Amino acid sequence: MIAEPVRPAAKRYVLFDVDGTLVDAVDNQRRMWGEWARRHGLDPHEVHRVALRTRPLETFAEVAPERDPQECLAVLHELEDEDVRSGTYAAFDGAAPLLRALPSGSWALVTSNYEHRVRGRFARTGLPVPEVVVDAASVAEGKPSPVPYLLAAARLGAEPQDCLVIEDAPSGVRSGLRAGMTVWGVNAPVAVDGVHRHFGSLREAAEAILAFAHGHGIGADTGRQGEGAPATAE
Repeated sequence: MIAEPVRPAAKRYVLFDVDGTLVDAVDNQRRMWGEWARRHGLDPHEVHRVALRTRPLETFAEVAPERDPQECLAVLHELEDEDVRSGTYAAFDGAAPLLRALPSGSWALVTSNYEHRVRGRFARTGLPVPEVVVDAASVAEGKPSPVPYLLAAARLGAEPQDCLVIEDAPSGVRSGLRAGMTVWGVNAPVAVDGVHRHFGSLREAAEAILAFAHGHGIGADTGRQGEGAPATAE
């Protein structure tokens, strides 16, 4: 009797959000949107609340529909580019060793920001940049649409079910879930609705992320509990 050939295990991929997940620039974003709002005579708190769940052009359409969106975007770009050059921010604890330990070609960045800013912040914080970066200019639909994460998977040559998304925000979590991927939450005191696992910090998640990437313990115990199921606290 001829034995069936052993099929190699599927390769695993890790897709990272950037702001709030790898780089701690949340306060910077709040300050930039606050300054943008003040320049336009708007409530900074309301503008930032909207900006947290939408891309810039969508934010402008909601908070300043009478203004030229391209002029609004130019002001925001000016503020963000200056922050990349001179702002105070840092990589989250454990981010650099985690990214360097991942197999080459097995991970990507999926951000609602622009690639040149990601590269600028990564250069200042000592983080490596992968081959695949899906940014705001890469897609017509941003998070919470599944499009950004599906595009990252396609560029890596990955199937959605073989991808792990690392996120900190509800819109990003929904994006990963809608893409049919495993989603773990980090850097939040409580789990975002829908995540399959929750970790209080990126450092706490690092060992499990590397295990996933290297295919250790992968199978029925991937940590997937189904969309909307309660997360496992670590």
